[in-house]
Amino acid sequence: MSAIGDSSGGGDQADDGSAPGTDLPNEVNSSVDSSGTQDETDIELSRDLVFDVLKNRRRRYALHYLKYHDESVKLSDLAEQVAAWENDTTVDSISAAQRKRVYTALYQSHLPKLDDAGIVDYNQNRGVVELSDASDQLDVYLELVSKDDIPWSKYYLGLAIVGMAIVTAAWLRLAPFTMVSDIVWTVLIVVAFTASAAAHTYYTRHKRIGSTEAPPELER
Repeated sequence: MSAIGDSSGGGDQADDGSAPGTDLPNEVNSSVDSSGTQDETDIELSRDLVFDVLKNRRRRYALHYLKYHDESVKLSDLAEQVAAWENDTTVDSISAAQRKRVYTALYQSHLPKLDDAGIVDYNQNRGVVELSDASDQLDVYLELVSKDDIPWSKYYLGLAIVGMAIVTAAWLRLAPFTMVSDIVWTVLIVVAFTASAAAHTYYTRHKRIGSTEAPPELER
């Protein structure tokens, strides 16, 4: 990994069309102690702020890297990996220009904004960054669903409708449902919901930012 010490250069245009210096919504509720330090345990991230953070691909990639490593990382390493993901290549194959463009945007814009929001702890002078405790509030928003996937809410609704139809048919003694006892149908339905819940849990964990080495959206 090559360290990047140069933070000069033009800012990078955000992939959502906004300039990198655009402020995030100022909607972070937190307490400040007598020394002026923000108390992470009391930070509450608003929905508008979270959506604004996650709509930017570069910020999503940075958060993924931080969540996956779950420790303090060097800005130079973070910038290299984000640049590699953005250019669909490896860290060893990115150019100096690609590396510097991402480094500058993270250094000057994205990480300071995430730090102001209380999502990361960013030491700009040392060039190190890590997730804050408040970043755990992002988890509920981080499940990525492919456009071809059926939402789990609709899946469970369909499963419930099928289960209700089976129970009703068995209660009315309709063939061929009478070939199996009511208790067996009940057990089968419970097993179906249990298996679905287990699959849902596994799927969700592997579709969240930070759960795999590469961002899930790159695998789709």
